[in-house]
Amino acid sequence: MAAKILNGNAISKDLRQEIRQLVESRTSEGLRIPGLAVLLVGNDPASEIYVKHKRRDCEEVGFHSNVQHLSANITQEELEKRVADLNRDTHIDGILVQLPLPAHIDPARVIDRIDPAKDVDGHHPYNIGRLALRRPALRSCTPKGVMLLLEHTGVPIRGLDATVIGASNHVGRPMGLELLLAGCTVTTAHKFSRDTRGAVASADIVVSAVGKPGLIPGQWIKPGAIVIDVGITRDAAGKLHGDVVFDEAAERASWITPVPGGVGPMTRVAMLQNTVTAAERVEH
Repeated sequence: MAAKILNGNAISKDLRQEIRQLVESRTSEGLRIPGLAVLLVGNDPASEIYVKHKRRDCEEVGFHSNVQHLSANITQEELEKRVADLNRDTHIDGILVQLPLPAHIDPARVIDRIDPAKDVDGHHPYNIGRLALRRPALRSCTPKGVMLLLEHTGVPIRGLDATVIGASNHVGRPMGLELLLAGCTVTTAHKFSRDTRGAVASADIVVSAVGKPGLIPGQWIKPGAIVIDVGITRDAAGKLHGDVVFDEAAERASWITPVPGGVGPMTRVAMLQNTVTAAERVEH
């Protein structure tokens, strides 16, 4: 069996075009252009690349963007004040604080200060809680992007067994909630799990979000499973790797995401969708 590739670059391109058309429609109706603010603290090279991509995405779909590159020495209070100012800014529908933050900044406190109605990353406790209660509002971007990929396969996933590897607040936990909402039977494997291999081997859907290259050998994958690799790690030579041994897994899976070019672009397009949703909710 040779897996079909879930090409996040191609799928997200089509979705961005849909968003562009929606923005043009809003403009023709005299509605405000959606606005996204991004706060980048310090000079982390990976974060700078991510923010560059997000700015380019905004330009492509016609959003108003406000990117603030702040000093790594900014205080907790100063950063929280920036968030508060953006909460009050009527031209801004979405606020995104690029992680990671410098060690002296408490990211949880910063996220808690974001107006939940502008939390387009979907990380605020309010929005995670809404998802847990099966009343989703703004949804965590990476899990939402994964659900868009699963939808693209055309496979009915209600009732399927899904294993999520990793239990982070930003990916693993909301990913499990998304799959539960879709009617899957969900297992979460993490660093204390005793039989991760067994959890993977029985799964119709595998989502790995750990960031450890080669964590999931191909022989663990159930024949015909859908494999979504969220992990991405750069080695000393600069090459990017996922959690899953791709070539091996592709011989057994029915669908699989590449790294890079799989989940990453879908995370960004999910954030754009959230920004549109936030803008529309202001008007209703």
